[in-house]
Formats: sequence, C-alpha cells, structure tokens
Amino acid sequence: MARPPAKLELLEPFLAMEVLERAQELEREGHDIVHLELGEPDFDPPAAAVEAARRALAAGRTRYTDSRGLPELREAIARDYRARFGVAVSPERVLVTSGTSPAMLVAFSLLLEPGDEVVVPSPHYPCYPNFVRFCGGEPVFVETDAARGHHIDPEAVRRVVGPRTRAIVVASPANPTGAVQPLETLRELAGMGVPLVADEIYDGLVYGAAPRQSVLQLEEATRGDAFVLDGLSKRYAMTGFRLGWLVLPEWAQRPSRILAQNLFISVSSFVQDAAIAALEQGAETLEPVRRLYAQRRDRLVEGLRGLGFGVEHVPEGAFYVLADARRFGADSRALASRLLERAHVATTPGIDFGDAGEGRLRFCYAVAEERIEEGLRRLAPALEQIADEGPGRAVSV
Repeated sequence: MARPPAKLELLEPFLAMEVLERAQELEREGHDIVHLELGEPDFDPPAAAVEAARRALAAGRTRYTDSRGLPELREAIARDYRARFGVAVSPERVLVTSGTSPAMLVAFSLLLEPGDEVVVPSPHYPCYPNFVRFCGGEPVFVETDAARGHHIDPEAVRRVVGPRTRAIVVASPANPTGAVQPLETLRELAGMGVPLVADEIYDGLVYGAAPRQSVLQLEEATRGDAFVLDGLSKRYAMTGFRLGWLVLPEWAQRPSRILAQNLFISVSSFVQDAAIAALEQGAETLEPVRRLYAQRRDRLVEGLRGLGFGVEHVPEGAFYVLADARRFGADSRALASRLLERAHVATTPGIDFGDAGEGRLRFCYAVAEERIEEGLRRLAPALEQIADEGPGRAVSV
C-alpha cells in the first residue's frame, strides 16, 4: 500500500491554520468567531495595486514571465531597497516568488545538505524548522527571553554554531514575538561567518523607537552571503496576491534560477503588475495603517493584562502579542481549543512556535478594534470558568 515518504513525518502541522479551519467549521454552523489567530491584515490593498491587476487582466497580461520575475518588477524592488534603506541591490540578485514561503524553500534548498544545521531563535515562525527539515537539515533552537523583548543573545548563538552550521535565521520584526533586533545584534550575527536567512516580511510595521533596518545595510551580511526574504503580504495587506521575493548572494543567482524554472515556472504575471504599482505608490498608505496598529496593540496588551495574561514586554513590531497563559493552563493547544469552543475566540497555541512558546497564546491585532474589544469581552467569563476548572487535556484544534 502506498504511503507518504518518511520525510513528511518530520513536518509538524501548522496549528494557526488548524485553528482557522475549526473556526470556519463553527462559522458554517452559524457561530460568530472573533479571529485573533491569523496574521491577516484587515485593511484594503493599495488601490493602485488593485487597479494595476485589473488593467493587466483586461489587457491579456496572463502569460508566463521570466522565472525570476518581470525585469520591471525586479528593478522596482531594487529601487524600493534604495528608498527604504539607502542600499544598492542589483535586480539580478532578486528572485520573485509566490509569497515568502517559496523563497524560504529556495534559500534552504541552496544552503543545505543532509545533516547540516540551521540556528533558529525561538519562539519562531512555525514553518522555519519544517522547511529546514524538508530540505534535509536539522534546526538548532536558541531560546530568547520575553523579559528582554525576545532579542537574540549573540553569545547563545555563538555557543551552538559549529562545523555543520550552514545558516542562522533572523526575523526582524518577528512573528510571533514582535521583536525588533538591535542593529548591533544583527551585526554580531552577520560577523559569525555563517549565512543569515533574514525574514523581513514585517518591515515597516514598527512602533515607538524601534528602528527600521535591513541586514542588507551591513557589510558583514554581504560578506556572509545573506538571503533576505520580503514581500507585500503584511506591509500592504496583500496576502492573497501571494507575491514575495528573495534577495540572493551573487553565487546563488544561477542555481536559484534553475530551481525556480523547475519548481514554479513563474509567478502570476498580472500579480507582478500589481506589485510594481504597490511598490511605486503604496508607501503613502503605510503610515496611517502603522498608527492604527500601534493603537490596537496598546489596547490588546492592556486588555490581556487585565484578564490575567502575562505580557512581559510590549511588542516592538509586526502585529502579534505572545502572552503568557500559564495561569490558565500550561497546555496551549488545550487552552486555545477551550477558548474557541466556549468563547468563540480564535487564538494560536504557543506550542505552534516551538517548545519555547508553550504555555503561551498568540493574539493578532491586525483586526478592527471593535473585534478586539469583543474578543476581550468574551474571554473574561470563559477564562474565569477555565481557572475554576483547572487545566484541560490536550485536544485537536
């Protein structure tokens, strides 16, 4: 009897998606769900991007493109890096992908042989270790401290870097912690002689004094063969457009092109037209969105603390709060399930983000403030009941 290959058994389920799918089942039964589980911005994409996609479809721009992406788009991405960070990026180093997940697959495919290691600071985006394992590598986790804003400790990373280390993952701003890494931390990591795989998909969504920066600003990263992932999903609320990119070191240009030709052929042509418009005209939409996210963050943090969750450090970026929920139970899957079934509030179990996230729940504030208020209102009686009952058993979500 046919069976899946053993390497698929190394992959963990994406619990945020499993929570969403159960929430959608409840919605089909007629329940109203407050969705705080997924990083899905509630704002509209830039109008210019939508119009560009419409015009492209009407004009019949529906054919294959260069496997690396339209030359005009790669040039627009290069201009965008100069505008955002003042760095010169050759369009030849840009590979356009259908979101950042394919970009991640390409990066780890280029870096890893069986048995190689990748350092992953944790709590971490759930897919990082899955991509590493699928490409034959082994993730090595370095836990970060919530009280220190989940900033990476370079000395802790240095202690686990060895002869089999092929990459260090760094996300800034980070999912699920909202951490923004200090420039000096990035410089120390880049100086370890190991390529960085830098996830910068939440760039621009930073608050207060948190800096806006890229590893491409560091000479150490350039010498260390950095791979930079970015895209339009979070910054411009274009998740469904599935448009991302990977900035590659020069040695990776040809092999990445071969991978793209075989695995993806090309990204949707009309979506690439939308991306050009977003890059050229979307920046003006970011600041008002960022201000609203900051207000929502502050209200959510205040509300969660009032309910008894621990929030040791206010997130500096992205749009998530990873809250300590151990007062209500150490099993985050069981707790998330009970809150969904009883309060009809969808949250993401902390175990989705690695062992370092267990005992926590992630709440997303990329939703309207009235839905945040409704979620907090519903959680209060459910949490009181759960606290009286004691810890629940692990369940499927």
